[in-house]
Amino acid sequence: MAETKAHPVHDGRESDWLDTALARAAGAAPVPGNSIRLLKDGPENFPAWLEAIASASQYVYFEMYIFKNDRIGQQFADALCARARDGVQVRVLYDWLGCLGTSSRLWRRLREAGVHVRCFNPFDWSSPLGWVHRDHRKTVSVDGRVAFVSGLCVGDAWAGDPAKGIAPWHDTGVQIEGPAVADVEQAFARVWATMGEPLPDGERRPRAQMSPAGDTRLRVISDEPGTAGLLRLDQFIASAARRTLWITDAYFAAPPPFVQALRAAALDGVDIRLLVPGASDIPALQPFSRAGFRALLEAGIRVFEWKGSMLHAKTAVCDGQFARVGSTNLNVASWLSNYELDVALEDTRFAGKMEEMFLSDLENSTELVLTGKRMRSSAPRPPSQRVPRRVRGSAGRAAAGALRVGNTVGAAISERRTLEGGERRMVFSGGLALLALGVLWALFPRVVGVPVAVALGWLGLSLLWKAWRLRKPRATTVPASLPTTLDGATGAPPPASKRSGGLRTDTPS
Repeated sequence: MAETKAHPVHDGRESDWLDTALARAAGAAPVPGNSIRLLKDGPENFPAWLEAIASASQYVYFEMYIFKNDRIGQQFADALCARARDGVQVRVLYDWLGCLGTSSRLWRRLREAGVHVRCFNPFDWSSPLGWVHRDHRKTVSVDGRVAFVSGLCVGDAWAGDPAKGIAPWHDTGVQIEGPAVADVEQAFARVWATMGEPLPDGERRPRAQMSPAGDTRLRVISDEPGTAGLLRLDQFIASAARRTLWITDAYFAAPPPFVQALRAAALDGVDIRLLVPGASDIPALQPFSRAGFRALLEAGIRVFEWKGSMLHAKTAVCDGQFARVGSTNLNVASWLSNYELDVALEDTRFAGKMEEMFLSDLENSTELVLTGKRMRSSAPRPPSQRVPRRVRGSAGRAAAGALRVGNTVGAAISERRTLEGGERRMVFSGGLALLALGVLWALFPRVVGVPVAVALGWLGLSLLWKAWRLRKPRATTVPASLPTTLDGATGAPPPASKRSGGLRTDTPS
């Protein structure tokens, strides 16, 4: 697709206020001088990625939540190995849980070719809950010259198979050229350092050596566990929308504060539309998502279900000016516990492209409507929207549904808020599950007691092990989970020359 140039809206003091608010909410100030290209689905994204990798002369940074050892995976493995054999520094970072089904032969092949491969957050018996934090990013960057940020992973599902009539998963990414590439590479460097030695000094291209490639201002939002930059940004945009807010999300399970922000905007006359999968690769999560739709529909929010292959995109476009593309889903797992990466920009041309894509997607979607107490599709759904079992998702995304159920059941017990009609199924399911557990524990105490004892014993041993390891004082280090408003991989505050009113204005390289 054609490259778009920025046409930012400048409203004097209002524009300054908006910049400050967005920077504080997202933890990222805008970076000027870039070009950005919208890429749709695997057939547009993958060739661009492979072309960039083939052009690398210094380094390739490849960060991927899922990296399959299938036809598409082998194409990328071939490309990465070829560059490594030619002396290019190729670094691959994959997520342990996301790649749980990927054969170790793939990683061995990459390493034998000279690729530096690291696994993010592999299983550790001393950290029973450590699996919660996942590297959910999907990024590629080459030579400090070009970077890609998207929701696509590497696998046949995202490419489809035209010969067999199998459509690719519907997903969205962007290609960036210009100084903002430094922010993408900085985000990679921080996660790379959590799994071993940091990147060598001088390997990454400094921002000062990156020439402007366009006139687009954009923000690279590098979310880390506990920072919640995207949650604050999404909440802010939902509250600030004046005319339209159109959202596409693969695993919608938003908590009540965000749902209430959407409802308030819709009741105030904002045209809010939500596009979600008609059939999910995680079937267990879909009922929880649908249970939350009634509250949206009752407020006048329009909800559409995609009728094609799996909808995996995570995008938003607001008022024909603001747009966001990246890896973050609208659920607690993405917002609070994962490493995510998104690009946000205030650009009327790019937002226009996003609106065109959204409206085109609605032509292949079915709207959900309320008829009395029931919620149904406005048109018959296709007879089959099945997704291949081999590509069904991870426990991390399923955990988002569990967290939503826990939140709703907790609210019902404590009566700390009024439940929406669409949450009745969750409360009923939670009550039924607790009743069944209570009966099972009373009748067969060992059946429940033994697993609980094992879990508590495991947690106790892990704490004792950590206490033993900390018996000797060690040099203080800064964790990589500090907010990205700090400077560099060390997390040190930026020098005064790079501060502006407490906001990060540059990410040093």
